[in-house]
Amino acid sequence: MPPEREQMSTTSFFNFSFLPKYWTMFVQGIEYTLLLSVTAVLLAIIPAMLLAILRLSKNKVVRFLSGLYIDIFRATPLLVQISLIYFGLFNFIKIPTVYIFGFINIAMFIPGVVALSLNSAAYVAEIFRAGILAVDAGQTEAARSLGLSSAAAMTKVVLPQAIKNVLPALANEIITMVKESSICSTLGMMELMWAAKTVAATTYITLGPYVVAALIYFCINYPASKIIEAIERRMRRGDQR
Repeated sequence: MPPEREQMSTTSFFNFSFLPKYWTMFVQGIEYTLLLSVTAVLLAIIPAMLLAILRLSKNKVVRFLSGLYIDIFRATPLLVQISLIYFGLFNFIKIPTVYIFGFINIAMFIPGVVALSLNSAAYVAEIFRAGILAVDAGQTEAARSLGLSSAAAMTKVVLPQAIKNVLPALANEIITMVKESSICSTLGMMELMWAAKTVAATTYITLGPYVVAALIYFCINYPASKIIEAIERRMRRGDQR
């Protein structure tokens, strides 16, 4: 093949000749990405809920500290946060190199989950805070009039309603995390973007692997977003009744 034709083939958007040999890497990348994203958001829910409650506290110090956490994680790049946690915190906390499912190294997976969870908690906290504020103040007053303490009114009356309000937003946070988890590839975590970069570097096919990765991200996130929109519409119709 002439050099010009070869150059065109390796830079073609539609050159997928690598797939028969490397498709398993993309499958593993999908599994790693989904496990990383879902685990990170699920682990972020409890600290996020706590942060949201602290943000609504009457204690100025508590409100300031929780707000400071949220501001720091929302105002700094995720790549910086992951790097600080991976090379900083987990430089002192040693995790043994153990593989689960044959390809997920927990020595790299756990720092990635921790970094993504801490970042996600800052955003989910604001989602919960908005959900709590959306609950009618009369609900709290009614709970207090029945003899419930402030804490009991929050946990037994306000939070269950707030959680219902924020479920679509939490689902959207998982979709966002699926996309943001791609940044973990910079540290060698074997998620979807890492698979695309590795295949591109191995085969010298510079665009095809990234096109495949983009299509996979789209096939995961687009249907999920439409399902969430349908659930949200159904929940709104239920509230109107």
